[in-house]
Amino acid sequence: MQPFVAVILVGVPLAWLVGFAAYAYVDAPKYGMNPRKWALIAFVVPLFGFLAYVFERDELDYDPEEDPYAGGDDGRTGGFAVHESRQGEKRLGPAGTEADGGDDEDDEWNDPDGVDL
Repeated sequence: MQPFVAVILVGVPLAWLVGFAAYAYVDAPKYGMNPRKWALIAFVVPLFGFLAYVFERDELDYDPEEDPYAGGDDGRTGGFAVHESRQGEKRLGPAGTEADGGDDEDDEWNDPDGVDL
C-alpha cells in the first residue's frame, strides 16, 4: 500500500475522531458534563458518540420560558389551549361537520371529549 493511500484511509478518519473528542472535551464543562467521559465516547464510537454528546448537551439547556408548548400562566396546558379568538365557536366533527356536542355544546373552551379544563 502506498503511503499516500494509507494516510487517506487511516489518517483522515483518525483526525476526525480526535477532533470530535477534543471538541467534546473542551465543550463539556460549559454544560456541567464530564469531559473525559464524553471525549472517550466521541472517540471510541465513531460519529454516533459525538452526535450523542451533541444531543445530550442540547437537552440540558431547556428553558420553559422559551417553550411555546409549555403550560401557560392562566392554568391551561399547551396541548389543549384554545386561542382567545376561537373561544365560543362550535366544535367540528368528522369531515368538517358540526359535532353533536351532547352536554358540552355550550362549553366556551371547546375541550376535547373527556377533558375539562
